[in-house]
Amino acid sequence: MVRVKIWGSLRAMTDGAEWVEVEASNFKELLDALVEKHPGLAPQIKRGVSLSLDGVIYREAWFTKIGPENEIILMPYMVGG
Repeated sequence: MVRVKIWGSLRAMTDGAEWVEVEASNFKELLDALVEKHPGLAPQIKRGVSLSLDGVIYREAWFTKIGPENEIILMPYMVGG
């Protein structure tokens, strides 16, 4: 199981839960498990989200390995320059 912090406005889609635990070994499995557990996240995940893994922000890094020792944060898609 991995523990995921749900950031900001995405919490409304997890019934206000700040933390969610799911079974996943990479980002793709994580997103699929989150949608299964909280279907309200599906539209946002389809539009795009960013994932922070130990302080590094990723987007579309589907097969990046994750484990229970990692700090994982799900947030709305981040853009920047």
